[in-house]
Amino acid sequence: MDKSSLLRQLRITREDATSSSVARDSRWHLWVMGGAAAFVASIALVWFVSRPAGAAVREAAATPITSASAAEGSSLLDASGYVVARREATVSSKITGKVASVLIEEGDRVEAGQIIAKLDDSNARAALDLAKANVEAARFALADNTPIYQRNQRLQGNGYVSREAYDAAKTNFDAARANLDIAERALAVAQVNLDDTVIRAPFAGVVTDKAAQPGEMVSPITAGSGFTRTGIATIVDMNSLEVDVDVTESFISRVRPGMPATVTLNAYPDWDIPAEVIAVVPTADRSKATVSVRVGFKVHDPRIVPEMGARVAFLDKGAAPTSAGGATDVIVPPDAVQTDENHTSVVFVINGNTVERRAVRLGAHRPDGQIIVAGLSPGEQVAESSTSLSDGERIHIDQNPN
Repeated sequence: MDKSSLLRQLRITREDATSSSVARDSRWHLWVMGGAAAFVASIALVWFVSRPAGAAVREAAATPITSASAAEGSSLLDASGYVVARREATVSSKITGKVASVLIEEGDRVEAGQIIAKLDDSNARAALDLAKANVEAARFALADNTPIYQRNQRLQGNGYVSREAYDAAKTNFDAARANLDIAERALAVAQVNLDDTVIRAPFAGVVTDKAAQPGEMVSPITAGSGFTRTGIATIVDMNSLEVDVDVTESFISRVRPGMPATVTLNAYPDWDIPAEVIAVVPTADRSKATVSVRVGFKVHDPRIVPEMGARVAFLDKGAAPTSAGGATDVIVPPDAVQTDENHTSVVFVINGNTVERRAVRLGAHRPDGQIIVAGLSPGEQVAESSTSLSDGERIHIDQNPN
């Protein structure tokens, strides 16, 4: 083989060089894509392993009801009524006069004897000054007649003055003494009239209505004119609030004085207020066939105000801690009870990382939770959730419910 033939064999053409470069680039891209795919797969695996399993719920135990708490567990009767105040007064003046100042506003709390308003006292002060002057004049008159009477009394005893002169001196003395007594009594009346221009709170409470303004006339009696007020303000003793409910005659035998009850205000439907029956009014309403029942609050709260609508649940004081079927009643948080599409009350019992739907029968709703009288056993763990759950749904326990 000659030298030129060998050189042709060793020569690399442009097409061969280009093919080798493309092969190297293809292999590099394959390695990069493979590495990226492996990285994405590892990230997905980590997320899948560490992700929360199912809906987040809170865990709560079904607590058995003790005898003490079960004594107020079952509702025997429900009734509706209104919050009323047993101690409420529209404060007015004892005399007719013009209002000089009003020292309270709606919502103010007042104490017994606190000044809430004042009337124009110019006439009362003038009458008081006149009464004081009359007392002074009567005292001077008595002071003048006292020594005359005493001298005539001594002289008449010794026979130096006639009986007629003695009687005249005694008459003048008695009249002067009587006039002083009358003047002193008139002074006391004038002082009372002046005191009556100051209006005071009859008891401690809260002002619910301010009826008069400075410059208006007030009178303790109806004057027959729209320009005269009959009251200054209305004061309510908030500690005397109670609920007045009407119970149908056919059910009144279930209500007894002293029995426990819970009150739910229409304004706060999720707030059950402990209460008890004060009295069953011993008369019936013929037109409505109802009997009025007074229910008193066991707690006082500024959210409770007069004339609020309320629902009262009369509770069975002698209820046993077990239901009729022998199963122990339990209590759970309100959020653990849900209602399905058939309006059936259900709870979801926690079994590992899933929940089991359980139909239950509810008892009374108390401030500390919902009583369940059938369908749930003490100690079982139920799920609290603000969203609807389903049977067999995967869940995980929320470790930070707040």
